[in-house]
Amino acid sequence: MHVEGRWALVTGASSGLGVEFAELLAQRKMNVVITARREDRLEAIASKLRKQYQVNVLVLPGDLRSPEMCTRLFDATERQNIEIDVLINNAGFGTQGSFINTEWNHVDSQLQLNMVSLTHLTWLWSKQMVKRGRGRIMNVASINAYMAIPNYATYAAGKAYVRNFTLAVAEELRGSGVHITSLCPGPTATEFIDVAGHTLAPWQRKFLMDPRQCARIGINALFSTSTNTVVGWSNKAMITSLRLLPAQIITRLAERVMR
Repeated sequence: MHVEGRWALVTGASSGLGVEFAELLAQRKMNVVITARREDRLEAIASKLRKQYQVNVLVLPGDLRSPEMCTRLFDATERQNIEIDVLINNAGFGTQGSFINTEWNHVDSQLQLNMVSLTHLTWLWSKQMVKRGRGRIMNVASINAYMAIPNYATYAAGKAYVRNFTLAVAEELRGSGVHITSLCPGPTATEFIDVAGHTLAPWQRKFLMDPRQCARIGINALFSTSTNTVVGWSNKAMITSLRLLPAQIITRLAERVMR
């Protein structure tokens, strides 16, 4: 798909993979709509992208944990006659800790952001893309989508939903001109781990993937025919090996690692 001069929308674009996705799209001369809660960070990123890549950048700050935010985003682009040809649903967060000891408001916000808002945004823009006969959507899942993970119970389950939902919709849209794919990164050097409250040993941090490398794999997958991409050879090897073990054993091993 020819993308120069067309518009992309990236959620969770104030840090981590979201920033990298936005910049890699701008490198391809795409105009970018960026959204996240932290408006000051978004404005700084927008200024950099405009100056460095000579593209248009629209900042639409907001909290996708709010059910109304998806419609607000859609309406804002429609009012300005911006046709979104690339959508990257990247916003999300996790929490380390036992399910019953996590405040319900926190759980509810996580489910809303990681699953409901992602689904709503996909629904809103895929309909528009199908009408035009073109479009690309990437939903960011995780290698955690392949297993049940104690102490990240709702996060892992939510990412399994994202992956399976994406695969199903990809099949429904086959032949429409609209391509949808899921991206499954492993541990990456972003704010995710700190926000989740997960303390890593210094040696563990050495194995975190560089976010630019991860994002580049994601963008390449977005513009390919793949409907699901596991990032990194070591993560692919791990996912393949999991197929040889009973689910209960995998869950117990995951509990020890993620405790």
